[in-house]
Amino acid sequence: MGIHGLAKLIADQAPGAIKEQDIKSYFGRKIAIDASMCIYQFLIAYFNPYYMWLNEWHYGIKPVYVFDGKPPQLKSGELEKRGERRAEAEKLLAKAQEAGEQENIDKFSKRLVKVTKQHNDECKKLLTLMGVPYIEAPCEAEASCAALVKGGKVFATATEDMDGLTFGTNVLLRHLTASEAKKLPIQEFSFNRLLQDIGLTNEQFVDLCILLGCDYCGTIKGIGPKRAIDLIKQHGSIEEILDNLDPKKHPPPEDWLFKEARRLFLAPDVVDCATVDLKWNEPSEDDLIQFMCTEKQFSEDRIRNGCKKMSKSRQGSTQGRLDSFFSVTGSLSSKRKVPDAKGSAKKKQKTGATPGKFKKGK
Repeated sequence: MGIHGLAKLIADQAPGAIKEQDIKSYFGRKIAIDASMCIYQFLIAYFNPYYMWLNEWHYGIKPVYVFDGKPPQLKSGELEKRGERRAEAEKLLAKAQEAGEQENIDKFSKRLVKVTKQHNDECKKLLTLMGVPYIEAPCEAEASCAALVKGGKVFATATEDMDGLTFGTNVLLRHLTASEAKKLPIQEFSFNRLLQDIGLTNEQFVDLCILLGCDYCGTIKGIGPKRAIDLIKQHGSIEEILDNLDPKKHPPPEDWLFKEARRLFLAPDVVDCATVDLKWNEPSEDDLIQFMCTEKQFSEDRIRNGCKKMSKSRQGSTQGRLDSFFSVTGSLSSKRKVPDAKGSAKKKQKTGATPGKFKKGK
C-alpha cells in the first residue's frame, strides 16, 4: 500500500524534489529494486521478468533485487484487510464470469494476483543465472533498499510504494521497471530536497506519513493530507497534535500504535550493509537455456541473444554521468513519451542548445 497520497502531496508542496527522467539517465548506476513489487508488476502485466531485467542491462543499469523477509507484527492488520479484499474480489470475479463480463473478469483477476514463494524462488534462480545479485531482507524490502542507499552501496531505491522515502532512502525511483513497456518517464524523488522544501525534519516527515496512512496503524478520523501537513508544521509531532485536537471531532484509532509505527520507520530491521558485497557476473548461458527453454519453453534464440546483450553491456566503456542535463519538474503525470523533435529542434540538440538532451561520449 505504501503511504496514502504522499506522491501528490510532494508534487504540491515540494515540486522541486521531483524529476522526470529517461531510463538512459541511469547508465552505470547501481539501483536497489523492490523485488516483490517488481514481480507483482510482471504478473499483472503478463511480462516475463527475464526480458524486463534484460532491458535494464541494455541501458547499463546495475540492479540488485531485494526480497521481502518476515513482515513486522504491526503489518498483520493490513495483511488481514488484504485477505478480506481478496475474498471479495473472488466473489465479484465469479459473478463477472457467470455474466460473461470480460472487462470485469480482467479487473477482478488482477486483484487476485499474489506473489508466492514459488514466484520468488524461480526469480532468485533466474537472477543467479543472469549474474544479477539479490538480497533477502530480514523484514521489509523497502527498508533494506533504503539502508543500501544510505550505506553508499547503491544510488537509489526503485519501487512503486512511497514508503521507501519514509524509511529514508535518499533517492526513490518510480516506474523504472515498467518505463519502457508503458512508455512512462521515470519519477525521481529526492528525500533531502523534499525535507528542505517542505520544512520538516526526518522525524516530523515520518509522523506526517503516519497521519496520511501507512501499513502499520490507522489514522485520525477527518484529517486529510492538507490538514495533516499543516498540523505537523504547527505542532511538530503526533503527541502535540493529539494534545491540541478535539477528540470528539477527530477521534484517533483506539489503542493507536503510532509510536510503534514510528520506531519501525526510523529504526527498521534491515540488512547489514557492512556484510553486503555486490557483484554482477557474466550470465550462465547453458544453464539459462536449460531453465528458460527446456523447463519454461522459451525461445532458445531469444535467450542466447539476450545473453550476448548482457555480456556486451558488461564490457561496454564507461560513459560520463548525465546529471547536468537533468530537468526539474513537479509533474506527476502519466504522459507517454513524445517522439524526438525534428528539423530545427534536432539541430539544436546537436549543438547542445536544448537542455535535457545529451550526446554520446567519445
